[in-house]
Amino acid sequence: MDSLLYLRCQKWLVAASIRAVKTAAQAASGMLGASALIESVEWRFVLSATLMAAVVSYLTSLAGLPEHDDCC
Repeated sequence: MDSLLYLRCQKWLVAASIRAVKTAAQAASGMLGASALIESVEWRFVLSATLMAAVVSYLTSLAGLPEHDDCC
């Protein structure tokens, strides 16, 4: 199935968004935890890592989501 067809499916978009939010939250919590040990939080780096994790999650989801293989 063509990956761009997934973008037309609302179920896929919702599932991919949920995964992206969860992945971004995990990245942010990891960065905040590591920064707390250093005693200074560089918010630019936390935000950058969080956004990059969300983008990578969406790109990974283009390969397919097991729970929505029948989508579209």
